[in-house]
Amino acid sequence: QVQLVESGGGLVQAGGSLRLSCAASGIIFSIYVMGWYRQAPGKQRELVASIKSGGSINYAESAKGRFTISRDNAKNTVYLQMNSLKPEDTAVYYCYTRHPSSSRIDYWGQGTQVTVSS
Repeated sequence: QVQLVESGGGLVQAGGSLRLSCAASGIIFSIYVMGWYRQAPGKQRELVASIKSGGSINYAESAKGRFTISRDNAKNTVYLQMNSLKPEDTAVYYCYTRHPSSSRIDYWGQGTQVTVSS
């Protein structure tokens, strides 16, 4: 059974940092695309960052320069380091995985809440 388990969310003041983790099981982690979406109240779900098995990375414009995605294939874990957090970063953050030949998300995590106070 495939499972993605997020951790690391919480409450932080503006300008602070958090690191989210997502541990995957039930897939051949090393070949899958991994990434993070987020959904804020009143907004559509948006892609924050993704990383392919070979290490190529894409970021949302809002994340560039502040967030860093990385993966540790030995630990089957993807990370999202978030620096210089802003109140508009407040959202539920969802880990996802996608086979590189698929055009659709294959699996989602349960989500972890990130709240940034002003």
